[in-house]
Amino acid sequence: MRNTFRLTSLSLATSLAFALPSFAAETAQDFVTKAAIGGMFEVQSSKVVQDKLQDQALKDFAQKMISDHGAANAKLESIASEQKLQVPADLDASHNSDLDKLKSASAPVDKPYADMQKAAHADAVSLFEAYAKAGDNVALKSFASETLPTLKMHRDMIQRAETKAPANESTTPAVSTSGVNNPAAPVPGANSFTEDQAKSAIQKAGYTDVSALKKDDKGIWRGTASKDGKSTPVALDYQGNVVADTQ
Repeated sequence: MRNTFRLTSLSLATSLAFALPSFAAETAQDFVTKAAIGGMFEVQSSKVVQDKLQDQALKDFAQKMISDHGAANAKLESIASEQKLQVPADLDASHNSDLDKLKSASAPVDKPYADMQKAAHADAVSLFEAYAKAGDNVALKSFASETLPTLKMHRDMIQRAETKAPANESTTPAVSTSGVNNPAAPVPGANSFTEDQAKSAIQKAGYTDVSALKKDDKGIWRGTASKDGKSTPVALDYQGNVVADTQ
């Protein structure tokens, strides 16, 4: 009876062992692939948005991504070569899709860029933390440990910047062609319109005799124009919204 119980217990333990999933860390090749793709995306996405960002903190962040991840990518490639591991030459489908969204988006792209960077750095920190603790390659474990503090710094930077990033898809974009203004217009924000561009945008909104344009300390172009035979104050914000200016 006792032997039967032992055999049954052993059989049950064996079956459970085979049934449980494996929680092993990424293999060296998996780590290189994921880290390289993530690093390439950081650099490429940041280059794409450089001229589309409005917030200065995000512009500085993007430049830092190009510099820091460019250096990390080069170091990873060198280690991978020494370890006879393959480094992907291109992004995967998911990251390419995100990159295409940034390329096709109208400025400002602060919000979508910040959202992507927040998600990307959460993934990167998790990947590097796990490999630094339980990786199967000494050189790559060292690389993961050395790079992790920088990734955490990036994560904290983007979390702070994200709270200030201007929305893109939920508000009227700059130089709107729909004729529909943001209900909150005029919206304060860094305005990249020149005086000539501001005048042209106001004229396209149906105003004539645009004059006395001046950009105030909130980034809003204000002036005087005529519409329906009446002279009225007008305002143009950074999103391209043109409204009768009541201040």
